[in-house]
Amino acid sequence: MDRSSLDLPFFGPEHRALSDAIFDWAAAMPPIDHHDTDAACRRLVAALGRSGFLRYCVPAAFGGALPELDSRALCIARETLAYHDGLADFAFAMQGLGSGAITLAGSPELQRRVLPKVASGEWIAAFALTEPEAGSDVAAMATSARLDGDHYVLDGEKTWISNGGIADVYCVFARTGDAPGTRGLSAFVVHPDMPGFEIAERLDVIAPHPLARLRFNGLRVPVENRLGASGEGFKIAMRTLDIFRASVAAAALGFARRALDEALAHARGRAMFGHTLADFQLTQAKLGEMATDVDAAALLTARAAWQRDVAKKPTTREAAMAKMTATENAQRVIDAAVQMHGGQGVRVGVKVESLYREIRALRIYEGATEVQKLIVARELMKSPARSAPPGSRKASPEGDRHGS
Repeated sequence: MDRSSLDLPFFGPEHRALSDAIFDWAAAMPPIDHHDTDAACRRLVAALGRSGFLRYCVPAAFGGALPELDSRALCIARETLAYHDGLADFAFAMQGLGSGAITLAGSPELQRRVLPKVASGEWIAAFALTEPEAGSDVAAMATSARLDGDHYVLDGEKTWISNGGIADVYCVFARTGDAPGTRGLSAFVVHPDMPGFEIAERLDVIAPHPLARLRFNGLRVPVENRLGASGEGFKIAMRTLDIFRASVAAAALGFARRALDEALAHARGRAMFGHTLADFQLTQAKLGEMATDVDAAALLTARAAWQRDVAKKPTTREAAMAKMTATENAQRVIDAAVQMHGGQGVRVGVKVESLYREIRALRIYEGATEVQKLIVARELMKSPARSAPPGSRKASPEGDRHGS
């Protein structure tokens, strides 16, 4: 795995040390059983907790490794774990995403109760935002939370919930009716042993991981389990996703790096027409494209993480660019690696075949590529109008009328 991008000024020596530690740990981990993803994820979360790596998912005040969430550390962990195994990356990522809203907006009591158990791997976390009719359109959310004394009563459904069915704590978003659209949403900490919580359906996808549709039927949640103020749910969700969106790009980057390494090894060793596959210019040209796609994704991902951590600036546009570019580039790189492998590329058990299945979901979840394009355009249009290039002639009113 090429880790030369860590030498860029975006990263410090502590990030390079973290990369070394996670790489060595992941390289030594036993084979993961992808046929029983529930059990595999429980083991992975426990092992990541024992290793201390889950401490990067929460702040130091609650058992974390750093004073606050560090986007670069999250990206390094996800890229390295994804390079080795997609389920290992998933287990790590969901501990951060699932508890991120608690880190950002939970009361001190909620933070003390939940975050140390997330950091140790004792509890598995989940983030429940999506609904059957409200994916990219969060404003269409229908799950309701009605205030009843010192409790909220939740009714509705969530779907495509990662860790659904195995999580110990869920951050659930629901409509409290404070205002129309996204302004009427609030966030809550929910546990699966609360009466009215139901796993309505387990969902199977092309890259298996624990996934479920949840149903809430009169589920009573204490008021103190609300995150932030009533009506702040959408803001909390977007702040959480902004932190972790760059790490999705990093996971895609890890998949792409592994595909490039697999393609290089195969091309160098595959005998063909008295040469190796790597001797042919068509192969070399494709490898050049793949390497460039990987580096472009690495640079955008590092920029987005650095801008949040060091420049302390909003990263909505930069994270969207990174997520869009890294996932789309990884799809191309992995597809090329499969093609280069020929028939072996589509054989179950060959690494590039599993990478092909892993990358497909990343182009959809946490905002599909099409949504990322709209986010980038929206942020671009918010910026001040750019002045005309030096020496250009401003159009006259007459010219405007005549379309010149």
